[in-house]
Amino acid sequence: MLEEGRLSENIATMAGQVIIILFTFYSLFFASQLRYSVLEEVRHNTVLGNIAKDLGLDTQDLEVRKLRIVSHNKKHNFFSASLDGNIYVIDRIDREDICGSEQVCLLDLEIIIENPVNIFPVTVEVLDINDNAPAFSKAIFEIEISESASAGAHFVLGNAIDPDLGVNSLQSYTLNPNPHFTLGEKIDSEGTNHPELILEQPLDREKLDEFTLILTASDGGKPKKTGTAVIKIEVQDVNDNYPVFSQDTYRISLKEDMPIGSVVFHLNASDEDDGSNADITYSFSYIPENAHQIFTLDSKTGIIKTKADLDYESMPNYKMSVEAKDGGGLVAKCNIVMRIVDVNDNAPEIVIASLSTPIPEDSFPGTLVALINVKDLDSGKNGEVSCHLTENVPLKLQSSNNYYKIVTTENLDREKNSSYNITLLAEDEGSPPMVTQSTIYIHILDVNDNMPVFNKPVYISYIPEQTPAGTSVLNVHASDLDNIENARVIYSIINTNIDNIPVSSYVSINSMTGVIYAQRSFDYEQLQEFQFQVMGKDNGTPSLSSNVTVKICILDKNDNIPKILYPSSDTDESALFEFIPHTAEKGYLVTKVIAVDADSGHNAWLSYHLLQVPEPSLFTIGLHTGEIKIGKDLQVIDSLRQKIVVLVKDNGVPSLSATATLNLLVAKNFQQVVPEIKQQPANSDTSSNVTFYLVIAITFISILFIVIVLAVVIFKCRKSSSPTSLGTFGRNMYPQFTLGCPSEISDTSLPFPFSYDVCVTLDSKQNEIAFLKPVQNVPTENLIDTDDLHSENIAQQLLKDKFQQTVI
Repeated sequence: MLEEGRLSENIATMAGQVIIILFTFYSLFFASQLRYSVLEEVRHNTVLGNIAKDLGLDTQDLEVRKLRIVSHNKKHNFFSASLDGNIYVIDRIDREDICGSEQVCLLDLEIIIENPVNIFPVTVEVLDINDNAPAFSKAIFEIEISESASAGAHFVLGNAIDPDLGVNSLQSYTLNPNPHFTLGEKIDSEGTNHPELILEQPLDREKLDEFTLILTASDGGKPKKTGTAVIKIEVQDVNDNYPVFSQDTYRISLKEDMPIGSVVFHLNASDEDDGSNADITYSFSYIPENAHQIFTLDSKTGIIKTKADLDYESMPNYKMSVEAKDGGGLVAKCNIVMRIVDVNDNAPEIVIASLSTPIPEDSFPGTLVALINVKDLDSGKNGEVSCHLTENVPLKLQSSNNYYKIVTTENLDREKNSSYNITLLAEDEGSPPMVTQSTIYIHILDVNDNMPVFNKPVYISYIPEQTPAGTSVLNVHASDLDNIENARVIYSIINTNIDNIPVSSYVSINSMTGVIYAQRSFDYEQLQEFQFQVMGKDNGTPSLSSNVTVKICILDKNDNIPKILYPSSDTDESALFEFIPHTAEKGYLVTKVIAVDADSGHNAWLSYHLLQVPEPSLFTIGLHTGEIKIGKDLQVIDSLRQKIVVLVKDNGVPSLSATATLNLLVAKNFQQVVPEIKQQPANSDTSSNVTFYLVIAITFISILFIVIVLAVVIFKCRKSSSPTSLGTFGRNMYPQFTLGCPSEISDTSLPFPFSYDVCVTLDSKQNEIAFLKPVQNVPTENLIDTDDLHSENIAQQLLKDKFQQTVI
């Protein structure tokens, strides 16, 4: 039977070593929490489970993702993880050392996997095995019993302690047989069995003054473990009153910040005996080693004090037994349960696990900036920590157990904020709360995401004509919100042609400053305006650019004198006459001085003045039309020949002018004109032939006029859509005005930006303006016709008209 028992014990021991890990359950707990179970005293390298399999991870990625285990136990790290995901034991696990008398012993772990960061909480429950035998606080219990003790008297014995749990803990006591004593048990309010020695028969010190008994404590494990203590009973004379405690169990709450030397509790047992039988001494009948280093007991006064600092985080409670013995040897016992109250004496701890800086400004929302670990060694609300960022920044905290991820919440913009100096505040819920703050500096890396922007949508520069080449015309400027090279702008002119000439022949630009220079001297009469585009390109990679339109407007200077078209200045003034019928009345249109000015605007406004006239009241001239009319009736005129000089001047500053001389003849008919012409003094060898040449000219002009009229009629019939038979003539005779630049040089008195064709009728008695229409895109070279021969033809045409009117 003994060998079978030993064999069963060995088999159970081997089974406990082989089958160690009991996988109790596998489920999600508070966002995928795993739970494993392990027996205490398990061998090293025993595998609890495969974290990769349980979490559905790829074992091939575990080495790259740096799988590791973080333990919250301050003394030991009992577990480690292999590259294939197995969790195995690396240190001795003693449930009693870790959790003491706690019924459920849990170890909290964290599985941290990087790239990307994942944190998985794991709880390991340490299961109890029967590795501790019941033990008494003393090897020998000495009891003094008065011989006057009556049968049925109870004597409290020291109870055995078995730190195991459940059936593995203390189950029963046994006493070797003795006719005077039996064993009884007393259960206190904590549910603890205390053995008692019961006197069955009165003692007789004279017969036997000493007894030795063996007390055995047994647990319920398989195999069963036992512990023994020797009970030595000394029979004494009568001391029939025991010390008495007011309670069998005292419960005390102590704050962990209690100073060293503070009084924890004052024991006061009473004894109704007198003399030495009433002298009570106190001592610890049972005290754990860790409690023995913290507390002291005064044997005389029964005062318990602290001799070291209390620490809730190291041991949350203590349990001990105190006995009071009187002078007669009678003993009373009580239990003291001390609960350590947690004090908020640990500030939260902030640990920066990883930090990514600088961050590109084009990072997507949700980009990980930093990984923060926050922990507090306190418990309960004192250990509950909340974190937040104190600044209003585009960042937020994402909680994952005791870890926080700082991630971006929106697209960053370096141009608004180039860096962030954020403060992370960790505050527990203690009273008063303890706060820890940590400052993190985050730099934003510039990305070339801003193109250069010109400070004007369109640049317009007004340049006086004849400005020297090399003159600074305009300064364009573009700004770029980016930084360093991304913000350095280089300017260039986009190559285009202006009238088939490259724009670079007109202007150039400084690529660094944006200053535009004239490459030539401009002439308004040839070029009134031109425009081109300037490109501003930054130096980023890839570079960004933007364009702006630059318009150069040439301002006219009064550099052209009025050109008199009629009468022509190249014709001998003695050969030109204007015929005036003798019957002409006041207001009769004699002729019209026609002049043009190659300038524009105010510089081209012409005014007509009579510079020299025989009789001031005889003739008048239109200030702006140049029409010479009769100012009074001619019946009383003294001379048939009149000579007047007309001054034509422009409106420029300074004003430029030209003069025209007109010979006027007053006669009843044309036959009277010839003698007057003949009376002209000879200015050359050919003066005697003036009449002859005049008759030939008139005849030739008459024939030419008839041919022109016929040609015009035929042309009108064939092409009725033509605006007027004299349109070309009008366009060649008179200037056309076109201005595309903003009217900085106009006072709105000219009808810009339109150009006009002006045609003068051949019949001077009719309205001199035959038609007026806008003309678009007129070539510059047609603005002024300086052909003297053409001017003379116009004059001859007008003269011919005058003669034909007289004949008719």
